[in-house]
Amino acid sequence: MDSLDKTTPVLRKPDWLKVKLPGGDNFKEVRENLRAKGLYTVCEEAGCPNIGECWAQKTATVMILGDTCTRACKFCDVKTGNPKGFINHNEVLETANMVGIMGLKYIVITSVDRDDLQDFGANHFANVVSKIHEVHPEVIVEVLIPDFCGIEEHMHTLGTSNPFVIAQNLETVKRLTHPVRDRRASYETTLHCLDFYKKNYPHITTKTSLMVGLGEEISEIREALFDLRAVDCDIVTFGQYLQPTNRHLKIERYYHPDEFNELKEIAYSMGFKFVASGPLVRSSYKAYDYLTHLRSQGVKI
Repeated sequence: MDSLDKTTPVLRKPDWLKVKLPGGDNFKEVRENLRAKGLYTVCEEAGCPNIGECWAQKTATVMILGDTCTRACKFCDVKTGNPKGFINHNEVLETANMVGIMGLKYIVITSVDRDDLQDFGANHFANVVSKIHEVHPEVIVEVLIPDFCGIEEHMHTLGTSNPFVIAQNLETVKRLTHPVRDRRASYETTLHCLDFYKKNYPHITTKTSLMVGLGEEISEIREALFDLRAVDCDIVTFGQYLQPTNRHLKIERYYHPDEFNELKEIAYSMGFKFVASGPLVRSSYKAYDYLTHLRSQGVKI
């Protein structure tokens, strides 16, 4: 693993981060159907490079609770502000409709942080998950959630909606938590959330994600993985941080694909059940692969 410590920073975008634009009749048809219904995916809004691959697998990520986040993490390009308590309750049914329009087999539901709401959006989140279960019981639901400020009452609200996977992202190593994440988010709170869900809902898979390229050391990545395994986190993903604008944190260096493979080997050696690791990997990328992995082991889903 010495390569992670000795690699010279490369600030020019390397070839392995360049991807073809998505296309094809199926992709266009799905996008047109969504537009006709006024529905949008995070895949499109975030300009995700994996959109074509994921949509072909009948997997997509949908963001609820609006487009304005009450927090201001230095790596994220989502709009920051105060939604003043507004919730579009139509999102509950609209999201279930999107599953049908796209013919999804696996959906990831995520959201902005909503510190302006008394329950931080937990009830709305749970209502969306429950509606999908009701209308499309065959579809697997993963959630990538806010920390709900670590308040157990609100975490129970989400847990009882019974998603297949609950993800709460650590994002970076402990030393870099601030300034990478908003001051209201913390390394300890994320670990507490993952620990809470595993202890109270042991049948639900827990998941987190780490960005690399922000100046972290390999020893710090190992420390984060150790802390995640200490709370029995099941899945971890590694992806390259890419600077959205000049206002955001700069990239310290690009990791080579071989280094991502090394990170994957380390994580598996520490006991994680599933690891996705690569330059273009994002929190929900390869989400469906975990399901395939379980089925290959004879687990009935």
